[in-house]
Amino acid sequence: MSDRAVLHVRGRVLAGPEDVRDELWVVGGRVSYDRPAGARDVTTVEGWALPGLVDAHCHVGLGAHGPVDADVAEKQALTDREAGTLLIRDAGSPSDTRWVDDREDLPKIIRAGRHIARTRRYIRGYAHEVEPADLVAYVAREARRGDGWVKLVGDWIDRDLGDLAACWPREAAQAAIAEAHRLGARVTAHCFAEDSLRDLVESGIDCVEHATGLTEDLVPLFAERGVAIVPTLVNIATFPDLAAGGEQKYPAWSAHMRRLHARRYDTVRAAYDAGVPVLVGTDAGGSLPHGLVAAEVGELVTAGLPPLDALAAATWSARAWLGRPGLDEGAPADLVVYDTDPREDVRVLAAPRRIVLNGTVVG
Repeated sequence: MSDRAVLHVRGRVLAGPEDVRDELWVVGGRVSYDRPAGARDVTTVEGWALPGLVDAHCHVGLGAHGPVDADVAEKQALTDREAGTLLIRDAGSPSDTRWVDDREDLPKIIRAGRHIARTRRYIRGYAHEVEPADLVAYVAREARRGDGWVKLVGDWIDRDLGDLAACWPREAAQAAIAEAHRLGARVTAHCFAEDSLRDLVESGIDCVEHATGLTEDLVPLFAERGVAIVPTLVNIATFPDLAAGGEQKYPAWSAHMRRLHARRYDTVRAAYDAGVPVLVGTDAGGSLPHGLVAAEVGELVTAGLPPLDALAAATWSARAWLGRPGLDEGAPADLVVYDTDPREDVRVLAAPRRIVLNGTVVG
């Protein structure tokens, strides 16, 4: 789009949950609420416009067995884009996806570096596998490589116990989180079970992924410390199948996974009711396909979040939490247009009318 070419979005522009504008203009790839003087080559898009959707737990560049080639990563990113996801927090990837930053047609990515896991306590090929004595050094390394985030594996199956167990002694986690903060990075952790949560939160962690192990006594601690959760309910839906596959070898683990699955909606609703920040994330990559953001918003509604708050968890609130603009004056024009009001029915998110990225209609 040239400097004088203009995109005109009209209908209803949802700049915020209750901040509804009649129109916006895109000039030079950026949002403006003032009609540009002397505009020509105007393209008009009509409908209900939202900031580009956010997937706060996604893995571009990750496949079932570890890193994937750039052409596969490109397809992953394009699939997310076509679903309306224009901002991704990549919650751990062994692939170098910096080349995406040079592509105006691909979603923007905020990277957490590579997962950091305990030796033989995570999916093979995904993570740096280290012992507690090396945790601080690896956290520092990934803090410098990432975009303000580091991803730990907080718990995983302990084969000797036959069940989920915390990966890090409290002292190691505390030192590692402090080092990340010193370097200006926030820390999140994969956590399915209960055991690791108190130590991680009291050690200063910023976010917990999945958080299926949240219990009644832990929810107030999360709320008090402002620790966000990204429930990834579309991923938690796979727990019964995982449990069935491990039944013979790890019956205690299988039973535990079924219990976590059974109370998943109650867990998320209790966190929301207590004021814990809840964000949308799909855990796409690895075993799950990309493009599931609308399904995850729907899952949050099923869990009991009001539709407007579930929508905010993928738009306004998520962008603010990540420090990225929405449909603000002068911001990059990343937006999705729908036929009807997504505040009334979040299912409309599954059918974008138009997708605009960096001011260009891409879908």
